[in-house]
Amino acid sequence: MFRPTAPDLPKDHRDATGGATLGDLPEWDLTHLYPAEDSPELARDLEFLTKECAAFAADYEGKLAGLSAAEMLNCIQRYEKIQSVSGRIMSFAGLRYYQVTTDPDRAKFISDMQGKITDLSTPLVFFSLEMNRIPDDVLNNMLSDNADLARYQPVLDRMRAMKPYQLSDELEKFLHDQSVVGATAWNRLFDETCAALEFDVDGELLNLEATANLLSDPDRATRQKAAEAFAKTLGENITLFARITNTLAKEKEVEDRWRSLPTPQASRHLANDVEPEVVQALRDAVVAAYPKLSHRYYALKAKWMGLEKLEMWDRNAPLPGNDEATIHWDEARKTVTDAYAAFSPKMAELAEPFFTQGWIDAAVKPGKAPGAFAHPTVTDAHPYVMLNYLGKQRDVMTLAHELGHGVHQVLAADQGEMLSSTPLTLAETASVFGEMLTFRTLLDAAPDQAARKRLLAGKVEDMINTVVRQIAFYDFECKLHAARAEGELTPDQINEIWMSVQGESLGPVFNFMDGYETFWSYIPHFIHSPFYVYAYAFGDGLVNALYAVYEEGEPGFQEKYFEMLRAGGSKHHKELLAPFGLDASDPKFWDKGLSLISSMIDELEAMEE
Repeated sequence: MFRPTAPDLPKDHRDATGGATLGDLPEWDLTHLYPAEDSPELARDLEFLTKECAAFAADYEGKLAGLSAAEMLNCIQRYEKIQSVSGRIMSFAGLRYYQVTTDPDRAKFISDMQGKITDLSTPLVFFSLEMNRIPDDVLNNMLSDNADLARYQPVLDRMRAMKPYQLSDELEKFLHDQSVVGATAWNRLFDETCAALEFDVDGELLNLEATANLLSDPDRATRQKAAEAFAKTLGENITLFARITNTLAKEKEVEDRWRSLPTPQASRHLANDVEPEVVQALRDAVVAAYPKLSHRYYALKAKWMGLEKLEMWDRNAPLPGNDEATIHWDEARKTVTDAYAAFSPKMAELAEPFFTQGWIDAAVKPGKAPGAFAHPTVTDAHPYVMLNYLGKQRDVMTLAHELGHGVHQVLAADQGEMLSSTPLTLAETASVFGEMLTFRTLLDAAPDQAARKRLLAGKVEDMINTVVRQIAFYDFECKLHAARAEGELTPDQINEIWMSVQGESLGPVFNFMDGYETFWSYIPHFIHSPFYVYAYAFGDGLVNALYAVYEEGEPGFQEKYFEMLRAGGSKHHKELLAPFGLDASDPKFWDKGLSLISSMIDELEAMEE
């Protein structure tokens, strides 16, 4: 098994599972942000922030309510510029760090930049606090007097939604300053711990990403060895992971209590601009559907594999007889861009610079952060996509997913820094839609029923991972934070909470190996973004409903779709979905998306008859 030993890989990257050539994998060109960490451009921007943050506070603190509409517009635009420059610096530092998280110089640089940005931006804490104290009638008069200012109403409305939960100016400034040695520091410890983990698989030491990849290996013995290596290494580190989780959950509980937030989930719902009852309806619909989705599918998979029971290392196993060929990077690129172009040539055109301009970092490298993401950076730059490409069909779908994010971020950039950011519940729309376009293209081109079966099964598994698994993760977090409010949790107690949702969501066909109870510990969402995970299920359900409208031949669908993406965070989900005749607040809405998954399982079952 090929495993590089230095950060600089040769261009002829190789698949970790077989040595097959993956092709010329692209790497990021971060000079689009700054030429280097010691560049004059970066020094200039830090100097700008030093002067402008202090000047902004001097010009506006204590004065917001008395501004004219034109003065308020200038104030917001200056604040937006500060956010843009700060975001560029932190994007550069963060992307460099995620390329090699084990590099002490990169770790020091991101820590130093985080500290400087935090210190420089402390004088700005007054802005949202004071904005929230402006009487409604005064602010409404400002907005009605100036159309350019009125553009910012959605972001001001979201800011003012926190009004009942904000603390005194002094406490807010303290929390702002303290974050560098609080959540940010614990997040960094988690990232560095995960990046440094080594898993002994048959005498070979692998990193987390390479070991996780083996859990979908065609050879069952290899999958078992990888799972056992996972359990061993996570078990050896479980005390540290439990400490990180306990500390962050307690920190959240303390802050939520001081803010009088009603539930641990409330801050996420407010940030997502989504009503708690909508999330609850989604959660309840998915949990009720477990038997007809995951339970039914995995029972079918056990039958295909000739097993009465599945072990957890069988969950992502390829179908029997599916000798999945390694997919060259050029083929992956063509598959995704052709699918995008079939929907709209414009969509493929928007995706092209990611491949040609250094906007993608695809290779698996020592110390590189695991997983995949699309980071929007700032609206006067461009997004960057990170992959860990190993040539699997799932990797092709991940490319389609992250490119969807990237296209969305490019289109929304015209809204400007404060309005471009999409709530998490809508942020998955374009990514999951991009996956669906790619899947349907592959399905239509399937040469025979066996190929169609493989594709359908793969898509069902991905959708179960996106919907069922993420709602189970959400339930895990809900139970964990509720339990932590009663006192510190031992590793065994956290393990028990994890297992309580695994059996319920995956179904009775599974056996769970000793050690699987620790598999919660390496999931970054629990650490970086509590309760983030339901956004995946929200996005999948939304896209399934949206795709059904597309397949029905909705007139002008493509342009309506692009308009939705261009809106960024400037519209509520009700307003965005209305042109398609959809409403996520209707409990029946979620049943539509779940029915699509169920119908695919119906087709798979029919193939057995």
